Amino acid sequence: MPDGGCAMSETLDAAIIGGGVIGCAIARRLTLEGRRVALLEKAPDILDGASKGNSAILHTGFDAPPGSLEAECIARGYAEFRAIHARLGLPLIEAGALVLAWSEQEEGRLDTLMDKARANGIDNVEPLSAAQIRALEPNLAESVRAGFRVPDEHLVDPWSTPYAYLLQAVENGAVVMRDCAVTGGSFDGRHWELATARGRVRARVVINAAGLYGDRVDALLIGESDFSIRPRKGQFIVFDKPAAGLAKHILLPVPTQTTKGIVVCRTAFGNLLVGPTAEEQDDRRAATVDTATLQRLKEAGERILPALATQDVIAVYAGLRPATEQADYRIRARNALNYVTVGGIRSTGLTSALGTAHHVHELCAQMDVAAEPLADPVWPRVGNISEHAARDWSEPGNGGIVCHCELVTRREIEVALEGPLGAKSLAGLKRRTRVTMGRCQGFYCTAQLAAMTAGRFVVPMAAGEDQPTDRRPTSRKQADKTDAR
Repeated sequence: MPDGGCAMSETLDAAIIGGGVIGCAIARRLTLEGRRVALLEKAPDILDGASKGNSAILHTGFDAPPGSLEAECIARGYAEFRAIHARLGLPLIEAGALVLAWSEQEEGRLDTLMDKARANGIDNVEPLSAAQIRALEPNLAESVRAGFRVPDEHLVDPWSTPYAYLLQAVENGAVVMRDCAVTGGSFDGRHWELATARGRVRARVVINAAGLYGDRVDALLIGESDFSIRPRKGQFIVFDKPAAGLAKHILLPVPTQTTKGIVVCRTAFGNLLVGPTAEEQDDRRAATVDTATLQRLKEAGERILPALATQDVIAVYAGLRPATEQADYRIRARNALNYVTVGGIRSTGLTSALGTAHHVHELCAQMDVAAEPLADPVWPRVGNISEHAARDWSEPGNGGIVCHCELVTRREIEVALEGPLGAKSLAGLKRRTRVTMGRCQGFYCTAQLAAMTAGRFVVPMAAGEDQPTDRRPTSRKQADKTDAR
């Protein structure tokens, strides 16, 4: 039941705070395990926090700390995604990755990194000489020294994936409450009663998957937190469709202690992206971009793929990662309080989400929340918005194309607005359909979208507060003059 209310007489098995990829995956797992679940999201739509900005890579975990909880969750999540993605209608673009050394120092770390990969069970890494790398990727700069291939790193749709997880939860009985900030709560020894912007919610277990606000939710509900969130901003630039032909693999740097570094890769939507940066900041909401950093990103991309100098940048964006004082995930069960914290999930969250959800399910099982797994769960399929297969514009009866840059049809928009998790903001509609993502960044289709979405959004597009806030560069010349938003 989407956007439902919970009668005070009903006690849920679990209330999940946070509608990012981790919260969506946990809602799915607990629902399939037979639990009555509600997901509470403070924003008008899901995926509105850290999950909205990522590089959309399905990671093997080859560079995760061996034996860490992160490595365990990545391995479990990767395996389950491979097992279920087709059933949910999700794309998997088998690209493979190249880890590239550009200096003598980086080259000296390759063997250690390959040993780490093998310790994580990734046995098929292949060391490569500069000549072998150039044969695989002829558009790379000649200064590449050495590297290795990780065949099982792949590309996915960053938004349809968590949406599909939550959709399956909803189709099997979960409740989703958007625009539903948690403002307080108490535990009586058996049950939690949460105060929210949409009324009281009563549940046996509370799971804090609040991402960038995880430490604050802990402090609000249990009076303490094991960690402090220090947002780490990552800025990206997105090149127009022709640039995607310059790279077949995901091009990875040799990672450092603090960051995986700047990645160059195709996207599921037919573009090529460069990023992210790693910038610590105090602000948990402002994912702003700035001209100087974007220019450095562009130059970094051109050092890797010199032909990018002739390609157009059509969009820029930034995301915030919920980093903490430690590199590993910060997941802790407080059994005496029937409370689980799921924090510190940084750049690997998209891959690890399903594995993290299994881990949380196992923690909940120790809290005496008995349940029987669903014998025959519903398996919904999401509509394809990636370039890996046929899209709606090629099918009859689609109502015509509304967003011409991204070939989004009227039917796709109507389904996204009317579905069981209907979009409640332009950003949510964009993540479900690709509207406003293209070269014109919504310049031509915004008026038609405003008419189609009238009365649908929490803040109407006509009010000017839910329109694309970033007019993005559509040429190299414009990219050099982009103002910080």
